[in-house]
Amino acid sequence: MDWTSIRSFKAERLSEAQRQEVSRLAARARRDVLRMIHSAGSGHVGGSLSSLDAYLLLLLCAETASSGGRDRVVVSHGHTAAGLYAAMGGIGLLDVEEAVRTFRRDGSIYEGHPSLQIPGIEWASGSLGQGLSVGCGMALAEVIKGGPGRVFVVMGDGEQAGGQLQEAREFAVKYRLGRLIGIVDCNGLQASGRLEDVMPQNIAAKYAAAGWGVIETDGHDHQALYQALRTAVGAGSPTVILARTVMGKGVPAIEGQHGYHGKVPAVETWAGLFPPSAGDVSQVRPGEVNCLPPVELSVRPGTPRVYTTPMDCRSACGEAIYDLSAANADVPIAVIDCDLIDSMRLGRLAAAMPERLIECGIQEHNAATVAAAMSRSGVLTFYADFGVFGVDEVYGQLRMADFNETSLKLICTHVGLDAGEDGKTHQCVDYVSLLANLHGFKTMIAADANQADRMIRYAARTAGNVAVCMGRSKLPVLTDEDGGVFYGGGAAIEYGRADWIRRGGDAAIVTCGSMVWRAVNVSRKLAEAGIRVGVLNLSCPVALDDDALAEACRTGLVVTYEDHNAHTGIGAGIGARIAERGSSCRFKRIGINAYGKSANPEFLYRQQAMDEDSLRRAVLDGLNHRRGHPS
Repeated sequence: MDWTSIRSFKAERLSEAQRQEVSRLAARARRDVLRMIHSAGSGHVGGSLSSLDAYLLLLLCAETASSGGRDRVVVSHGHTAAGLYAAMGGIGLLDVEEAVRTFRRDGSIYEGHPSLQIPGIEWASGSLGQGLSVGCGMALAEVIKGGPGRVFVVMGDGEQAGGQLQEAREFAVKYRLGRLIGIVDCNGLQASGRLEDVMPQNIAAKYAAAGWGVIETDGHDHQALYQALRTAVGAGSPTVILARTVMGKGVPAIEGQHGYHGKVPAVETWAGLFPPSAGDVSQVRPGEVNCLPPVELSVRPGTPRVYTTPMDCRSACGEAIYDLSAANADVPIAVIDCDLIDSMRLGRLAAAMPERLIECGIQEHNAATVAAAMSRSGVLTFYADFGVFGVDEVYGQLRMADFNETSLKLICTHVGLDAGEDGKTHQCVDYVSLLANLHGFKTMIAADANQADRMIRYAARTAGNVAVCMGRSKLPVLTDEDGGVFYGGGAAIEYGRADWIRRGGDAAIVTCGSMVWRAVNVSRKLAEAGIRVGVLNLSCPVALDDDALAEACRTGLVVTYEDHNAHTGIGAGIGARIAERGSSCRFKRIGINAYGKSANPEFLYRQQAMDEDSLRRAVLDGLNHRRGHPS
């Protein structure tokens, strides 16, 4: 069978021979879906069967083979993985018999939701409602890079109730993403029943109101579905196809029954319905690999700035991003903002290079996913936000980004009680613990403007996800023992290295971020009394520096000091590491023990015994206990 005429939807219609062959492939694939799920003893048969025809036509027609400017197929409702695998296997993109044997078991690459281990899977999905944002990010990346590729996003109808989808719909129209095509599997059923009963919605009206073109068609009529896709491809504006389908299509005994969303049908309900030669695979696109590997960009860091007067870290970050953008005119760069240009100090970039600032408005969920998808699509992408929005609010989106091996540069300000007057809703006091759960993220906390500057330049040149976090206030410049700028000149970031800002053999304060300069002040005051206290800046709170911690323990007293929840931040991590190593020293944690109120940071620190006097007393008490003279 010659398929070249329908590649990139060139032909107006499927030929009769092509239509018949697609029908044959669909029947084989449906049998393979049922074999997979029966073999595994679990899986989502209903949606896999209703989405299968869309998967098959997209894989046959989209230009997914070319290395540059190719089309991408993103699956949002990842629980239909069996349908996707069967369609891919049916045309030679994967070994369908291996998928049948190993689906959902024993560490197989054929996981219950799409896995990046399979060549041809663009995005590992599972959290419903995020796929259209992924498509937006990939489509916008194509625009920025000047590529011709299109992005097809296949979704379920139930997930259209999610708020992030409305954010994505509006974003796609604002940025004129004409190469973005959505396909919604409208089978009318969800896990708990009919869509109208679970959450009534007018899907067509939602897309039309946002400015999308809307095409409705029969999702099982291959000719009609092909022509709907062809029309959408040529529309030149974001277009969605609402494909009317039947849950469990092809197995009359389960068709239209919501219970088979995730229930395994008995073999007798389907055993005699399909041709028996399951191994008869059509070699339409054998061995083609259309997966999207992470792109490593060659980024020039520019000349680091040296600040000699107090400066807030977010301003230093804004200047560093501007410098990087100016020094890398040939590198695709985007900064994702959520209506915080001034607060994130992005005004200079917005004025000089507005095309590099992607304004999402108050759409944090969409913004985080768009940024992640862009970073995986060959664009150096910064997502700048307050900690409570950029970490707390979008943790689920960051988690999916981590699974998808993105290269997101997350910049979060206003962390800790340092957010002060904004009050507890804006004081992000749990970011270290949350980011520590994401195995693919590097997390760094800036202690002054110079360190912040270098962290941004490090993040830009480092593959993978990097989070740079900081408080809101201006911070004094950290200096060395001789009064020189500690993070000045040629100082470079080495991830996982802790820095001794001050050394002392009597005790060690292990700290980070906006508390470092306070610890230095306490060290100086204690030195005046003949007590030598070291100050260790632990700027990488997840990647602990064992050598530096061992040196701190040898003093006999370690005090952790952080603008973070005392139970889940660096104190918790260091306490556990000390215990694991069997180190012998006295240990004290100082940090946040309650939500803060609206007040200036100094008041809040005093209120929670985190001010300099409280730190000084904690060190002295620890020394007295160690010497057997408790106060």
